[in-house]
Amino acid sequence: MKQTLEPIVVAALEQLGFDLVELRVGGSHSRPLLDVRIDRKDQQKVTVDDCVRASRNLEERLDADPTLFGDRYVLEVSSPGMERPLRTEGDWRRFVGRKVNVKSVAVGGRAELEIVAVEDDAGAVRLRLRDAKGAEHVLGLAEVDEARLAFHWKP
Repeated sequence: MKQTLEPIVVAALEQLGFDLVELRVGGSHSRPLLDVRIDRKDQQKVTVDDCVRASRNLEERLDADPTLFGDRYVLEVSSPGMERPLRTEGDWRRFVGRKVNVKSVAVGGRAELEIVAVEDDAGAVRLRLRDAKGAEHVLGLAEVDEARLAFHWKP
């Protein structure tokens, strides 16, 4: 289902100037849930009005093809949040200098690292350990199983 939906969602969002950050399909067979996380192409913060525009556009497309969900689906559109996933090279470039939680065999499982740079035309990122040693790793994006921005609440 997700493979069928993703091109539809991406096309609808691109028309409005948004990028698809994350798409999750859940819920039940009789009441499917479509959770869409968006970001703005101009890198401004996603507003409630942005989510409303995206939701209306997506609803129009989903309702046009009743074979996808029928009429009993739930659509949730929101920003990616503080701990947003990093999926594309553009995401990594945008957040150079920020801390990221990475899951990869190359770093021994999970680690919190700082994004130092994105290697030009290499499909790789240079990351620095958060400890006092500050060792750097170069990881191919294909080696990263999961990555999310790290966020720490300050008291």
